[in-house]
Amino acid sequence: MKLALLSDLHANRQATEAVWAHAQEQGIDQLVFLGDYVDYGADPAWTVDFIRERISQGAIAVRGNHDDAIDGHGSADLAGHVMPSLAWTRQQLSPDQHVFLACLPLTATVEDCLMTHANAHDPVNWGYIHNRVEAARSLFSTEHRFVFCGHMHQPCLYHLTNTGKAGEFSPVAAVPIELSPARRWLAIPGSVGQPRDGNPAACYALFDTETDTLTFQRVPYDHEEAARRIIAAGLPSHHAERLKHGH
Repeated sequence: MKLALLSDLHANRQATEAVWAHAQEQGIDQLVFLGDYVDYGADPAWTVDFIRERISQGAIAVRGNHDDAIDGHGSADLAGHVMPSLAWTRQQLSPDQHVFLACLPLTATVEDCLMTHANAHDPVNWGYIHNRVEAARSLFSTEHRFVFCGHMHQPCLYHLTNTGKAGEFSPVAAVPIELSPARRWLAIPGSVGQPRDGNPAACYALFDTETDTLTFQRVPYDHEEAARRIIAAGLPSHHAERLKHGH
């Protein structure tokens, strides 16, 4: 089974459409969304409807911290600069879209893969995985061989040996990585809608469960148009600037 793993769309319609088109060209069998569909970007209602439509067609989606904050849950833990766009986003969504986001699960599984937004060891509190120690903590908390997370906005891959030694490396786009059966793995595919690794191209990943092959992907899109829409909506300009520079 070939999985497409998309995270942190952040109401960026242009990036989402580009990644969706690219993923379809790869002949995927299962679409997985790893959370944070709203906030920052100018098209939250469109993005929520896109997710709902894909779920109706068999996709899997988990809830992210920005999705959770739409109805006030955990919003106090978000940085102050998020509040204006979060308040604006709340007003753009219909009552049933609010309910949809609130009812998304925190975790999901596909074969031997665990999907969650932030981490596997404490998904409800949205802690980040900044390093191999935190990645190992998540891997130790589950029996699944593969864990896929979002939240960090930067592609990364961690592994854990049978002796408990953890390692990490930064993946190269479009280069398939065979995940050794002698290790367990935690992958962060990066952000579709707001990359923060210095590259404005949208991020996502493909995972083949038959060959245990993971491929990180970068998809150029019209980030200038996405930034223009943010400004036109009256949202904070730094959300637009991040799209132009990928940080």
